[in-house]
Amino acid sequence: QVQLQESGPGLVKPSQTLSLTCTVSGDSITSSYYAWSWIRQPPGKGLEWMGVIAYDGSTYYSPSLKSHTSISRDTSKNQFSLQLSSVTPEDTATYYCALLFVYGSTWGPPVDWGQGTQVTVSS
Repeated sequence: QVQLQESGPGLVKPSQTLSLTCTVSGDSITSSYYAWSWIRQPPGKGLEWMGVIAYDGSTYYSPSLKSHTSISRDTSKNQFSLQLSSVTPEDTATYYCALLFVYGSTWGPPVDWGQGTQVTVSS
């Protein structure tokens, strides 16, 4: 069974870059069966899909976040990471990493999630 675990600072100052890492165990992030996603949920709001990194390292981002979002990976550590630059208090949220199954040239909804990590943007 694949397991995901988010890690990173719980507090980030406005205008700084938020950096989170998802450590995957149980299978390789380079497996062609999977894609890997970051999703967040601001307090009192719904889930917001941020982006995906595919098994080959290609990335896809939400259009509304694309300008200040970057997803990368470290295959030697079986990890993928999120960087969100120039954060504001509106980026305060619980951040989740998730596993998606690949279906041909696309992927399905998340089938496995990390436990989530709370990030607060505040001075």
